[in-house]
Amino acid sequence: MKQIGNLAIVCARRKDVTLRIEQGRVMVLLDGTYAPTAFFTDWDDDDTILSIIHELNFGHCAPKNQ
Repeated sequence: MKQIGNLAIVCARRKDVTLRIEQGRVMVLLDGTYAPTAFFTDWDDDDTILSIIHELNFGHCAPKNQ
């Protein structure tokens, strides 16, 4: 549960990302012109949330202008 706030901050800083939290699940949606991407996990799964944060910041889903 500690990482969900960090995920919210990462998502809030990007216009192409939507964060939804409902019924104990976290859903991150990326608006991709050719390949939209979605991540799903339980709200308290810190390890998976950390991997989503890493992907959004440094992985294939990182902004191209960095």
